[in-house]
Amino acid sequence: MSIAIKAQEVSKTYLITHQMSPRYLTFSEKLSSVGRQISTKIRHPMSKGADKEEYELFSALDNISFEIKQGDRIGILGRNGAGKSTLLKILSRITEPSSGWIGIKGRIASLLEVGTGFHPELTGRENIFLNGAILGMTKRDIKRKFDEIVDFSEVEKFLDTPVKRYSSGMYVRLAFSVAAHLEPDIFIVDEVLAVGDAQFQKKCIGKMNEVQSGGRTLLFVSHNVSQLQSLCDKGLLLNQGKLESFDRFEHVLSRYSELLTVGVKSFYEAPSSSPIITRVDIFSEKYGSSGHVATGESLEVVITYKSYEKRLNYAAIGINDSHGVRALTSRNYFDEKCIEEFPNGGKIHCKLESLPLKEGIYYLDIAIGQRLVGFLDRANSCLKIEVLFDNYFGNGSKLLPGEGVIVAKAAWTAQP
Repeated sequence: MSIAIKAQEVSKTYLITHQMSPRYLTFSEKLSSVGRQISTKIRHPMSKGADKEEYELFSALDNISFEIKQGDRIGILGRNGAGKSTLLKILSRITEPSSGWIGIKGRIASLLEVGTGFHPELTGRENIFLNGAILGMTKRDIKRKFDEIVDFSEVEKFLDTPVKRYSSGMYVRLAFSVAAHLEPDIFIVDEVLAVGDAQFQKKCIGKMNEVQSGGRTLLFVSHNVSQLQSLCDKGLLLNQGKLESFDRFEHVLSRYSELLTVGVKSFYEAPSSSPIITRVDIFSEKYGSSGHVATGESLEVVITYKSYEKRLNYAAIGINDSHGVRALTSRNYFDEKCIEEFPNGGKIHCKLESLPLKEGIYYLDIAIGQRLVGFLDRANSCLKIEVLFDNYFGNGSKLLPGEGVIVAKAAWTAQP
């Protein structure tokens, strides 16, 4: 199959400043700044000036190379700030790489952040024709697709209103509809579907499947892992501007999960007077410390911490599903035998007697602190937990997709 996109040693750097603009300085800050400049001039009379702004080169993308074949469905993963949006802007020709080159075969339709692609002063109708012309389509071709675009977007009543008057949801509806119906060879979507309601998101996923089934190439960024799994066969993982992994989607997702659960120490450098979470462990009866637990099995969470001056009496854990939705929360004062005060350092144990979650990947949040003050240290997504069903109901039954995350055994009876 022919190559649709080829990136060769692509980098993108930005020049950023660390000096506050003078217009935002308080009077005392301005006096201090002037004093430092005078002092430096006296000590170093040959200096060219200490008021020179401090600049730093920030690398958004660092030497990235990959090939995407025609018809590939690529899910792009990475933490916030990993370089995902920068990469898509380069592929969409909105910005140029600082070095390296990109080769693209075919027409691209991009749906990036809300506000790009449409002229705010033009009406919805005018923007449909403008976008079609930018994609190289004739007026006849656009007219042929016009009714489909309007029907899909559900904004017919506002078609002759300037898009600057649209809500973000209306904007995304029309923008997606235009991009998907104008028959691009490469379709790029960057998280904007989060703006739409659940019903419209489902409609968009169906349309993307339809677009891709025609042999077109899809690049999709989303923090909704289930959406990516349903659409994508390959994954591209970015980490701090570097290409971490480019492989089959399930392999890339596994690596992404590992990145989400890097050690707690890398998150926190708390001062010596504050409590510090130094380690988090989980244990299950059947699977030990492997990170696996069976539905209905007990799960023990152990928080190792240090605390110097502050006395702690508050600890909490939260378990989130792969979409970031909280599945359950437990706090130490939920226990009727609540510990009034923790030692200055040591281990806090939380044992969930029966984990009521369906099979899947979950992530653990941890926090410690004082009840009247709040959290003093926390670690979000510090461990990955894989829940295995292990024939919980005893007859091979499982929850189907969309039937919730909580599992409960129930006794069913019927009377005449």
